[in-house]
Amino acid sequence: MHPTPTPARRVLTALAAVVLLAWPAGAATAATDGPAPGDPALDQTLGADLRVVDEPGVLEAGHVDMGPRFVDGTWRLLVHDDAARTDPSAPSVWRAPERTVLRVVDAAVQQVPDDPAYAFVGAEPGVDVWVVPQTQDPDVVWLGWNTQDPEVMASVDRGVTLGLRGVQGPGTMTVYLQSGTFGAPQVLWDSRAAEAQDVWVDVNTHTHASWVFTAPGVYLVQVEVAADLLDGSRVTDTQVLRVAVGSATSTDEAAAAAWQGAAPTATAAAAPSGAADAGAAGPGGTAAGAAGDDPLVPLLVGAVAVVGAGLLVGVLVVATRAARDRRRAFAAAGTPGADAPTGGAA
Repeated sequence: MHPTPTPARRVLTALAAVVLLAWPAGAATAATDGPAPGDPALDQTLGADLRVVDEPGVLEAGHVDMGPRFVDGTWRLLVHDDAARTDPSAPSVWRAPERTVLRVVDAAVQQVPDDPAYAFVGAEPGVDVWVVPQTQDPDVVWLGWNTQDPEVMASVDRGVTLGLRGVQGPGTMTVYLQSGTFGAPQVLWDSRAAEAQDVWVDVNTHTHASWVFTAPGVYLVQVEVAADLLDGSRVTDTQVLRVAVGSATSTDEAAAAAWQGAAPTATAAAAPSGAADAGAAGPGGTAAGAAGDDPLVPLLVGAVAVVGAGLLVGVLVVATRAARDRRRAFAAAGTPGADAPTGGAA
């Protein structure tokens, strides 16, 4: 999980990229973000002509994503109802979260595994919980997120921050990713955590995760989506997802439920160019200053530079020794043209 980058963090990211390029192959691995790459269920292209509808809707099965979109020039977090995926006669649309209920029916009930790796869900092994799975179950709403709206992809600088700002409901909600059957769960969101929980999402990304609810009833899930735009401005919007967990839970009650306490942050208009980085809120709610105001930046830059230089020297030494050993081996075998590539890179 990554906060939206400030100029200071961009400097560090660039330097880190140099270090990673010098790192020996196989020394670092990337986490799998959602179902396995190439999963046809994740293939989708969103058209700019998808309508935004305001009428009430209850979604209890099929493919659903939350994601950002510009509506009449205003940055909004909306719900993508991909009805056409299962019914070609039904149009796919964007829906307003305040007019949409996500219904998790009892077909989603599973038992908590007797495995310490799943202790984070907040229920004892063998207890029933409601699970929206990472891999689609046709009988259960399949909830994920995307950053694939054409205008979003054309306007956003690299990616967005998708943050959980709070959950109100009768039980615990957790959201996690898991790579394959034996991969360890990677917890993204936990309704019991007091601090902000941010997930960095690159543009043109489509991801699904497992959502676990420990008790039936109405859940209100406050989510913020924020991004820096290519023109230097910053946009943010906070919305409440309405989730009716359990077949016996009233969707009318979910539609009418009101957030208790401070209201969700209102949609913020694009800030003037250059204002995005001054006093931008970090993941803990504090301001992240410019590079010159962060006392850790010079130390981190110096450390990264030293490590990068050392790694680069090490790689050059290894490459030189490998080339020398290869020449000696070819010479011993009497092979001509030992230094010339044959059928590919040397």
